[in-house]
Amino acid sequence: MNWIIGISILVIIIYLINHQIKRRKLLILKAHLKNNWGKTKEDEYYNFDIIDQYFQNSVNRESAFHIISDQTKDDLDIHDLFKYLDRTSSKIGQQYLYYKLRIVEHKDKLLKFDQLTQVIESNAKLRLDCQVELSKLDSHSTYDLEKLINDDVIKKPPYQKFLIPLSIGYVVSFCLCFFNPIFFLVLLPLFMVNMVLHYKTKAYISYYLSAVSQLNKSLLVAEKIASNSEIKNQFPDLRFIKRIKEIRLKTKFISFEKQLNNEFALVVWFISELVKIQFNLEAIIFYSFIDDIVKKRKSIDSLYQFLGEIDSAISVASLKHENKLICKPIFLENKEISITDIIHPLIDDCVSNDVNLRDKSLLLTGSNMSGKTTFIRAVALSSITSQTINVAFAKEFSIPFFKVYSSIRITDDLGDDTSYYLKEVLTIKTLIEVSKEPYPCLFVLDEIFKGTNTIERISGGKAILSYLNKEKDFVFVSTHDIELAELLKNKNFELHHFSEQIIDNKLFFDHKLKRGKLKTRNAIEILDLYDYPKEIIADAKETKKENFG
Repeated sequence: MNWIIGISILVIIIYLINHQIKRRKLLILKAHLKNNWGKTKEDEYYNFDIIDQYFQNSVNRESAFHIISDQTKDDLDIHDLFKYLDRTSSKIGQQYLYYKLRIVEHKDKLLKFDQLTQVIESNAKLRLDCQVELSKLDSHSTYDLEKLINDDVIKKPPYQKFLIPLSIGYVVSFCLCFFNPIFFLVLLPLFMVNMVLHYKTKAYISYYLSAVSQLNKSLLVAEKIASNSEIKNQFPDLRFIKRIKEIRLKTKFISFEKQLNNEFALVVWFISELVKIQFNLEAIIFYSFIDDIVKKRKSIDSLYQFLGEIDSAISVASLKHENKLICKPIFLENKEISITDIIHPLIDDCVSNDVNLRDKSLLLTGSNMSGKTTFIRAVALSSITSQTINVAFAKEFSIPFFKVYSSIRITDDLGDDTSYYLKEVLTIKTLIEVSKEPYPCLFVLDEIFKGTNTIERISGGKAILSYLNKEKDFVFVSTHDIELAELLKNKNFELHHFSEQIIDNKLFFDHKLKRGKLKTRNAIEILDLYDYPKEIIADAKETKKENFG
């Protein structure tokens, strides 16, 4: 009797200790989340080959208004922007936020996302509760859930149809052994065959094991979050939770081994393996589960999007809490852009600028480091974030709902022997093709055709920019070629420039956008400023005077 009391007391002590440990971990987590609200992540490793998997594989891309291309992703440093935006608590949220940043959906979905973000902003307790739950999905394994949604389903092997007959045969033989011991001779070969099939199936199960385990965890997290009335109001259709719960028993069975994480569980694992081998339980349930995955794929995707939307909304709310110079965009129906105090979000102490265009595009001139490429990138980035997460990095930001394309960072492709000029030709050809479509576009270009000679660069550039500047489209182009400004000023291009000054023998950039074309040329003076030989400076000035006036 005493030993029963002793064991009971020990169990109670262990329970209380575990409860206290969990409570302490929860308090530490909440303190961490509160302290880091409105801040970027520290020491986060970003593997974009994994993070972009949902974006790359999702069939939902087909219904999107616009997909941000790889060219534009590289031109605008979207990966660096994502690192700045990412304040998610789960790996699902991280993958989904990246998907949102690369996919421009229709305005009604953008409005729904903004409403969810406002709910998160206005309710600190709801936000913290959701973050705590979502933090349960922050392990690297959570990335695997995407496999259940987008990967090709494993084809059932031919031997699958023999699993149930073999299982029945083993049960019958086992029962007959009590009446005639000779049936023990049948049990051994049946056990061996079942064991071979069991471990063949294990190879398939191991591929899904992590994903199925994360499905269980995600379902529990979704149930907890969905129990909040404010969340229910934002997601009126939560039937996907009920549909996935229908296969919960199977998912728990398949992911059972994933839960065995200590030495005491080894005995339980060994016994369960013997039972599963004898009766082909794991193989039968797994191939039945494969059928369920096909049937429940849309529901699993809905679960993924539900968690991803909430985590992304929390991330955007955190972003808005940190930034003073951030606004909600206004989408215009006419060809007009009105921007006040725009900044580049990745540049510390960035100088803000204004631009207002009506029925015109923008041609920017200026020297290197003056800020012209940064400015057009800033406009393009805020155009993308406006249409994906409904925020712009400006005091006021009004644009049409358009598609963004770019040609900024062109590199030679040594792998297929493509020259810089040819690569740029192919990139701009894409812009020309999409300009024929009925929707409005923003084309952002930097130093067009700088891979060829001056005469053909200016001639070809003028023709292409005029072509792209259609009635519905905007072109933002930066260039060193002042000649382009003269050729395009009467072609519905408004001229602006950035300039620098030499003050007290020092180069000074104010990074302020100015109207009109650049009137000063300081390139030779800058050579002199940096102590180039006097004969080079004199030769350059003389050549400039003789040939260009």
